[in-house]
Amino acid sequence: MSALMNKRRVVVTGIGALSPLGHDWPTVRAHLHSGRNVIRAMDEWKDIEGLNTQLGCTVPAFDLPAHYNRKTMRSMGRVALMATRASEMALENAGLLGDPFVKSGQMGVAYGSSAGTPAAIGDFGRMIADKTTEGINANTYIKMMAHTAAVNIGVFFGLTGRVITTSSACTSGSQGIGYAFEAIQSGKQVAMLAGGAEELDATQAAVFDTLFATSVKNDTPELTPRPFDAARDGLVLGEGACTFVLEELEHAKARGAHIIAELIGFGTNCDGTHVTHPNSATMAQAMRLALADAGVSPDVIGYVNAHGTATEQGDIAESAATYEVFGNRVPVSTLKGYMGHTLGACGSLEAWMTLEMLREGVFAQNANLTEVDPRCAPIDYITHQPRALKTDVVMSNNFAFGGINTSLIFQRWPSTAE
Repeated sequence: MSALMNKRRVVVTGIGALSPLGHDWPTVRAHLHSGRNVIRAMDEWKDIEGLNTQLGCTVPAFDLPAHYNRKTMRSMGRVALMATRASEMALENAGLLGDPFVKSGQMGVAYGSSAGTPAAIGDFGRMIADKTTEGINANTYIKMMAHTAAVNIGVFFGLTGRVITTSSACTSGSQGIGYAFEAIQSGKQVAMLAGGAEELDATQAAVFDTLFATSVKNDTPELTPRPFDAARDGLVLGEGACTFVLEELEHAKARGAHIIAELIGFGTNCDGTHVTHPNSATMAQAMRLALADAGVSPDVIGYVNAHGTATEQGDIAESAATYEVFGNRVPVSTLKGYMGHTLGACGSLEAWMTLEMLREGVFAQNANLTEVDPRCAPIDYITHQPRALKTDVVMSNNFAFGGINTSLIFQRWPSTAE
């Protein structure tokens, strides 16, 4: 029997999310169907000299149960807190919260963020500048480190399976899902918590500002970002967290789990050319790798959720890659026009919203896309209003600094083939 035949099937049995658009699907759906974003002016950034963008997208307040206290939260910055709470919501959604299985060693975590909490990084910066350790404590590094989300999730829930850390900027969440998928496929784990998180901070905006990649439509936040649009002027940053419970199919069936969808393909690769200039050829290859992994042809894919950052180089390269693989046959939209670029969280947040759209058969339009940039490839951009689509299989793509490319393929459950 071939290695492909021996691969275990992997299903999604729980999802928990904290997003700028809301923390439950009905709230998110309402925002998407409105066609309007939730970008706002960041008044708290106005006194930062030299920072051109004053726009961001924050997560609304969310509830914390009583067991989130000083002791359990002492090693958490905001990014780890959001990741942990989203994971708790996912476990509850999967019917596994408090189940001994979680601590059995058969469940692990694959999770990432671009960085840890920037304020903690700043504490060490002040130590160097002021030559004093004042403000530094035993948990400062834990809050700062790039794998703070994965580690805090593991400790909070007592996970004793493997920990896979995916600090890969904009592909942190999608690589978290992809590597968790592979861990279960190969039989190394029965289930995984997987995803990504990010907290919004001015330091991140400054990174993109120095590359002239941020939107400066500071007086009209409702009109930006504009992915794939001729009038775009750059990205807007957001924040959030989203966790998937991925589980081996037979285990999920045996415990009577509610199955949300099946994850059938994952592709990831590296451009190998430049750390910030995207390469459409290797982007397209990542999509083909996912298709090969899923064992499906391009014509099976009924919708592609694009990375779509609203940067000139990114939009042009991604649209060319998508056209190379699919031509103009597949409807495409990105969700960053609604909630900004959530960096480490975008791969998982966008995959979640893509799955919800798949289940309902209605897919969001590209926000603020009124005139496609003629330099972008002529793919089927969803515009003006949500589009009803009949499909069983969808793709979600993300691309990151360092030339890291990812593609995930999900199938409706149950599919017409079941």
